Amino acid sequence: MQPRYHINVFWYPDDNCWIADVPDLRPCSAHGETPIEAVAEAEIAIESWLEVAREKGFPIPEPRYRPAIYAVR
Repeated sequence: MQPRYHINVFWYPDDNCWIADVPDLRPCSAHGETPIEAVAEAEIAIESWLEVAREKGFPIPEPRYRPAIYAVR
C-alpha cells in the first residue's frame, strides 16, 4: 500500500494558478488552473517522486505532516 501524503492547496497570484504542495516530500509540488487539477497533478508528482527515490535507494518518508489546526496538544 502506498503512503498517503497530505497535500496543501493554495492560490498563487504571482503565477495566476493553484499550487498543490506535498510537505513530507521535499521538493514535491504541482500546479493547475483549478484546485482539483493541481491535486491531480500533485498525485502524479508524488508517484514520480517515490519512483525516483526507490530507484536511487533513498529512504521513503512516512507521512507525518498535519496542519496546525489538527495538532494535538
